[in-house]
Amino acid sequence: MKNKHEIKIKVAGEKWEKALDKAYKKKNKDVKIEGFRKGTAPKDIYIKKMGIESLYMDAVDFVMDEAYQEALDKAKAFPVIEPKLDINNINKDEVEFTFTIISKPEITLGEYKNLGIKKEKAKVTNEEISEEIKKLQDQLAEIAPKEGKIVNGDTAVIDFEGFVDGKSLDGGKGENYPLEIGSNTFIPGFEEGLIGLKAGDSTELKLKFPMEYVEDLKGKDVTFKVTIREVKERIVPEINEEFYQDLGYENIKTEEEFKKEVENVILERKNAEIEDAHIDKCLEKAAENMQVEICEEIIDEEVHRMIHQFEEQLNMQGIKLDDYAKITGMTHEKLHEQMEPEAIKRIKYRYLLEAIAEAEKIDFTEKEVKEKTKEMADNYGITEEELLKAYGSNDIVKYDMRMHKAIEILKENN
Repeated sequence: MKNKHEIKIKVAGEKWEKALDKAYKKKNKDVKIEGFRKGTAPKDIYIKKMGIESLYMDAVDFVMDEAYQEALDKAKAFPVIEPKLDINNINKDEVEFTFTIISKPEITLGEYKNLGIKKEKAKVTNEEISEEIKKLQDQLAEIAPKEGKIVNGDTAVIDFEGFVDGKSLDGGKGENYPLEIGSNTFIPGFEEGLIGLKAGDSTELKLKFPMEYVEDLKGKDVTFKVTIREVKERIVPEINEEFYQDLGYENIKTEEEFKKEVENVILERKNAEIEDAHIDKCLEKAAENMQVEICEEIIDEEVHRMIHQFEEQLNMQGIKLDDYAKITGMTHEKLHEQMEPEAIKRIKYRYLLEAIAEAEKIDFTEKEVKEKTKEMADNYGITEEELLKAYGSNDIVKYDMRMHKAIEILKENN
């Protein structure tokens, strides 16, 4: 591949000797050799006792930066991912490295205008408006105690304990547990078995674990002893002025005005979805017309970035990646394989937009970038310094601006 550069660099003679000497001085500080105070053993004594091999890795660190710069100069390329380093040979006289430098692949931009991709027109039906209003009512519904029997949709506050083979089920016990009937939170038959009961009632539910349950319980008989402590019902608010105000619509007075506002909200949401879908179709078609060969190393780097992002999302939910893997049976290899198609798509789209930005000569002045930085910081409610610390630099802000402009050009011409 033209963008894969394997560069061999040898460090020998005086440079390598000096690096070994620096490594000796560093290591000797912490070494106690018999007959000498700590850190005072001469180099030849140190080597005789500890072996010259003990200096090699520290010596490599001392020559690495210069060797890498030499490799970059020889490759005449800018790496797009972390270069790979192999040590081919190392001894008292020399060290030889191989740097594998992956630069941006050659991109041939195909047709990206007049692709014939039509954008849908958003429409809102009366049924959708009614469904949206019902969702809003559900959001503001109150849970209140009720007299009488449990019906579907009620919340039963229960004490329960499960028994398998006459023994208490590990993890199958709870007190004051609020269970919404119809939520399918418990195994089949449990919630249905509570319908018709009332506060103070107790019952025994003889059920069977489903076959798709955990290995040691699937298909087994289980008995749950349940006591109903309290029954609560959902009280859905009426559609009136108070309801409109609770939703933040201070100026709406009539149901007709409210329905119109709900229609506008749905329309705005649909238009955003249609816009995203249109952009994605444009990117997909233009990427198909582009010619680029993406090497395995670039794909691996993108997959690892995605896995890291996924891990951070799990951490925010209080879940560790290792625990997620155990629960789901998802190995690192499977996760890598699953994410690879999306990684390839992301890389292609990125290269496509960069190529469009180059073809369209998209650029921004320093003043425009600073104005954008301030705008973004204001939107996030942080200082410009804090934004740049998160982003890395103004160059990255400028890069994002160029990519967004390329997307605008792509969608406006299709």
